[in-house]
Amino acid sequence: MTTKERRALALLLALAVAGHLIRAARAAVPSDPPPLALLDPTRDRDPLAHRDSILQFAKPLGPDERIDADRASADELARVPGIGPATARRIVADREKRGAFGGLAGLDRVTGVGPGALAKWAPRLMFTGVRADTLLTIEAGKVDLNAASVDELDALPGIGGARARAIIAFRDSAGPFRDLEGLSRVPGISRALVGRLAGHLLVR
Repeated sequence: MTTKERRALALLLALAVAGHLIRAARAAVPSDPPPLALLDPTRDRDPLAHRDSILQFAKPLGPDERIDADRASADELARVPGIGPATARRIVADREKRGAFGGLAGLDRVTGVGPGALAKWAPRLMFTGVRADTLLTIEAGKVDLNAASVDELDALPGIGGARARAIIAFRDSAGPFRDLEGLSRVPGISRALVGRLAGHLLVR
């Protein structure tokens, strides 16, 4: 075999090997990759509604807006200044397991929530539920001062609607009462009235 023939044979072998490698590379990479799906219409909500929901939960609270801790979702609770997503989830988990908080005193049972946090959150929270243990104290003839609603306080002798609302407002701003004597710090509540209410109230 001449030198010219050997070179031609080597060139043919090189071309054959190159063609094989090209075919192998093409087989390894799919010709039409699957489309990238950002939203699954069968699973995800309407994108515009999803956007509106995110904007709603990210919106700061209005001057007089309050969140119902006995009914709000974790996303809604996280709008309250000082309540982060993790704490909001703990609050909801505790409420689902043990029932409504019924007031700031009930919220104190959540892990990681202390008096300082309660005092900071108080102006931004409301409670429309009734704790199970509060129902028991009402049946026994006494109302929990730290969990009572306006209607429950209004029903007590010597209170009335205006004083009941003043008690709730004071409790929400200053935090839970430590004892019955603390009730005398509420404007319009005298020590004599506190003494008359001793048989109707308790502090938890």
